[in-house]
Amino acid sequence: MPRHATVTGQHSGSLLRTRATADIHPEATGIVKLDALPLTRWTPDDGRPLVIAGPCSAETEDQLTETVRRLPVRRVSYLRAGIWKARTRPNSFEGIGDRALAWLRRAGDRAQLKTATEVAHGQHVEAALENGIDLLWIGARTTVNPFSVQEIANALRGVDVPVLVKNPTSPDLALWIGALERVSAAGIRKLGVIHRGFGTASKTRYRNHPMWEQVIEFRSMLPNIPIVTDPSHIGGRRDLILEIAQRAMDLGLDGLMIEAHPNPDQAWSDASQQVTPERLGEILELLAVRRATTADPQFNASLESLRESIDRIDHEILDVLAERMRIVARIGEAKRAKNVMTLQVARWKTLLEDRLQRAGELGLNMEYVKALYDVIHSESVRLQSEIMSLPPGERKK
Repeated sequence: MPRHATVTGQHSGSLLRTRATADIHPEATGIVKLDALPLTRWTPDDGRPLVIAGPCSAETEDQLTETVRRLPVRRVSYLRAGIWKARTRPNSFEGIGDRALAWLRRAGDRAQLKTATEVAHGQHVEAALENGIDLLWIGARTTVNPFSVQEIANALRGVDVPVLVKNPTSPDLALWIGALERVSAAGIRKLGVIHRGFGTASKTRYRNHPMWEQVIEFRSMLPNIPIVTDPSHIGGRRDLILEIAQRAMDLGLDGLMIEAHPNPDQAWSDASQQVTPERLGEILELLAVRRATTADPQFNASLESLRESIDRIDHEILDVLAERMRIVARIGEAKRAKNVMTLQVARWKTLLEDRLQRAGELGLNMEYVKALYDVIHSESVRLQSEIMSLPPGERKK
């Protein structure tokens, strides 16, 4: 049994909601219950974010030794390194394998740092635990496969070790939360997630789009689960790391996973997204870590007043939306009476162009307004289609 592993009892375990979220539970009520310990119960609580840092891949023992020698160890909670690398194409560097676990352990011991690595199946879990690795994470490509996650969960039964689950490659909250539920059911209570961005068909400045709305939705559903953001994999470029890390802090997320290599340009994997240990120290120094609250009575009074204004405006918006839907229903009845189709593409195009032009004049974000009207239009078409399907002579109640 590794030195950190303790036998335990087994436990059973916004922005507009995505379609995946609605599929998580039949009731789709929002909050999911998991028996997880607070972050402060399993990692040092010094008022700073949890930081997991180190090279993308363990390449040599000297590389790991040099990394920890130069890391800002007082700001780092765990030394990370990839031991097994899931690569898109064959003939790429796929990691050193099991023998690098001892390198990682020794490097961590030299700097008095706990260690972390990714596992993709049960044999990885067993090898990592045998070598005394302190924290395991499940990668994005593994999270998408419930069979693989269950195999990992089975290997974790009876062990007390922190486990983080990366979001799946696609924006599917059901898969992400389902993976957590499997690990939780295996008795793991030191649970967290890693936000590493999502794949998208559209070209963006990011390697993986952050889709912060998914993180906000996740936090609203599982407020007790720590969230660690991975700016290295989101950005894919070292010059984006500070910007992404600061956004995570602005949202009140719990930590960061940042890849640091003694010679990033010569790294055997993901060279463009790694920083030197010295640059990592600069990034952590520049970060503004936000507080959840303040005791300033003037600020709190002003904030409460502004929130009351938001509440009033939201109620007005709902009243206006209700009136709009009543008119949509009347249009549906008129179309039904004259046997006119529900979807009017030309009208929708003209309406949207007009609303977006008005939004621009008001200084509103165009994507925000378009997303809002897409939902409004979808609901309008749904209601009119429902009216069209009523038996002759019957009216919508």
